[in-house]
Amino acid sequence: MESLQRTKIKALLQMEPGAEVLAKGWVRTKRGNKQVKFIALNDGSTINNIQIVANTDLFDEELIKRITTGASLAVKGRLVESVGSGQAVEIQAS
Repeated sequence: MESLQRTKIKALLQMEPGAEVLAKGWVRTKRGNKQVKFIALNDGSTINNIQIVANTDLFDEELIKRITTGASLAVKGRLVESVGSGQAVEIQAS
């Protein structure tokens, strides 16, 4: 089985959508509602953050509660075209 290699956020922000990716970094902000959470993740490779979109149905509620500003995360998911403004791509967490 092939393991997924971490990609730095600087490189992720320049990639085309569609790839399965692994990002690691620290939480800058978290916002959202009961259905979806938006997490801004930064690893120091660039001043820009990458947005993580986490559907709360896919994750344990206790895990979501533990994600706070400054928390360290490893996020696996699909790099998709961003619907919102501010960034070209975001990670749909799985």
